[in-house]
Amino acid sequence: MSALWIAHVEVTDPDAYGEYAKRATGAIAAHGGVFLARAGRYVQLEGRDRARNVVARFPSVEAAVACYNSPEYQEALSFARNAAERDLVVVEETSGA
Repeated sequence: MSALWIAHVEVTDPDAYGEYAKRATGAIAAHGGVFLARAGRYVQLEGRDRARNVVARFPSVEAAVACYNSPEYQEALSFARNAAERDLVVVEETSGA
């Protein structure tokens, strides 16, 4: 079953975070991830407002977690660690309505 990687981000260092985003894109694609939303228009209805919201679809929860733990993604993540406050969750999609 496919899974969604959902990140809510407040960028504190745009240059470093830009480097993260550039490097992470390749790592995510290499693990079957496809971006559905990436820092587009949004409406905050509840919870903490963070201006950058990202959603990517992966073939499975396992593929998303493997991406996160991969050396390529971890290298990219080193640029984001001190450049943003982030929440990241992987959620399995449901089948049908």
